[in-house]
Amino acid sequence: MSKLSTPSGLISDPGFRDIRDGQSRNRFTGKQSGDTAHLVRKQSAPDGMWARKGYIFTDVVLMSLNMALVYILGYGPLLLAHLRGFDVTSSAIADPHLVRTYIAILLIYVPLIVLTLEAWDLYRLGQSRSNTDVTLAVAKAIAIVTVVLTGFICLSGMQLTACIVVALSGLLNLVSLAAWRIWRRRVTKRCVENDEGGRNVLIVGAGRTGQELARYLTARKELGYVVKGFLDINHSDDPRVLGHIRDLSRVARAKFVDEIFITVPSERDVVRAVTSDATRDHLDVKLVPELFGGLGLNAPLDCVGDLPVVELHREPIPTIGLFAKRAMDVTAAAAGLVLLSPLFALIAAAIKIDDPGPVFYTAPRIGMKGRKFVCYKFRSMMADADNHKDQLRRLNERSGPFFKMSNDPRVTRVGKLLRKFSLDELPQIWNVFKGDMSLVGPRPHPTDDFQHYQLEHLRRLDVTPGITGLWQVTARQDPSFENNLRLDIEYINNWNLWLDVKILLKTIPAVLRGTGQ
Repeated sequence: MSKLSTPSGLISDPGFRDIRDGQSRNRFTGKQSGDTAHLVRKQSAPDGMWARKGYIFTDVVLMSLNMALVYILGYGPLLLAHLRGFDVTSSAIADPHLVRTYIAILLIYVPLIVLTLEAWDLYRLGQSRSNTDVTLAVAKAIAIVTVVLTGFICLSGMQLTACIVVALSGLLNLVSLAAWRIWRRRVTKRCVENDEGGRNVLIVGAGRTGQELARYLTARKELGYVVKGFLDINHSDDPRVLGHIRDLSRVARAKFVDEIFITVPSERDVVRAVTSDATRDHLDVKLVPELFGGLGLNAPLDCVGDLPVVELHREPIPTIGLFAKRAMDVTAAAAGLVLLSPLFALIAAAIKIDDPGPVFYTAPRIGMKGRKFVCYKFRSMMADADNHKDQLRRLNERSGPFFKMSNDPRVTRVGKLLRKFSLDELPQIWNVFKGDMSLVGPRPHPTDDFQHYQLEHLRRLDVTPGITGLWQVTARQDPSFENNLRLDIEYINNWNLWLDVKILLKTIPAVLRGTGQ
């Protein structure tokens, strides 16, 4: 339902499996792989872990200083007056409860921001994000936590100054946390350019993947890597190939290598041999996943249970838009059920007077992803209408898998009036409230019509069915199922909240014209 990459994914940490000191561990589960488990020996925490802790520690210190600075600026004059002997009972020094309150806010505010930054992957080293992307991500994380905490403080009845302190601290946090990250990246880039630092890298495999990795690491110096060369059994004509794979220990010592990238993961014997030699020489090892003809360039490593998987494609979901659509459905349905209840009672009485039988017609319908649900309508036909449907199919006026007649003999007198103005559909507001349907979407079809679907027809079931839709407001009398399907697909491919609003507005005159059957 949505409309909705650089080789960055090639080297970002989620795209690799760390094999440090002989340990092949998935970064999400910590499980060892079978191929290198025999090489494992106890080792201290990786350098990357300490670097991440350094990032977190720096953020914590900066945020604490920012809140302290705002606090001092706000209460500094009162504190100074108190120290000079003036009777300032409202000063911070004279109100220990106020001090404890701000310390409590600090102990909540700082961890929340750290957790949000961690959740948004802003403590992972070697990121390929631009400075703008990093700044925006930091700004969003700080804004969310600041707004939520400020709202909580205001609603809890605390002093307004507490809200001001948090808000001003948020602004300082945005500037300082983003600025020091940009500064750190620039320092790293300058050190690599001046050959004053960086991690020396040796790439195993000089094929397409290895060459792409080398170009990328060389171009993105802010990542802190210095490519020293390749090891490969082939490509001997390339001057950057420093030797055979068996020469790893010699080359690594000569080039002061810190880290090995393996770009031939399908050659398991090579992976074992390189990992074994790197373990002995205390070198870090990373394994680059297969590129699958280029599809894996931006593929992150995820897990299904304990099984690592490379995600080659993810269909973006307009989460905010869908949330707004559902919120609109629930609000409108709740209001409709209350405001239209007198009309419901009148229709129910008319149905009972006109024809014996139940007021409501309930039948299974096919909803999103082919799931069945019970659809509610005011009964507009005789009580046993479904028993006569097969006999009337030869008189069907619609092409394709769904059934419709303009002069259906099963329709009652009141039913004709209800159908003319689509009043028989009103109980589906309850389906909308439950979540089986939406206000706008493709119409749900009966199960027997669904049995006649072709494969291409199933596309209309990718979304929640609706009471009204694009077909109802543009081609309601068109008998062609293919045109119906085309309009449904057009709606799905171009969906946005404003489209729903426009369809709802167009539904009102369409209903008032009384063209329903």
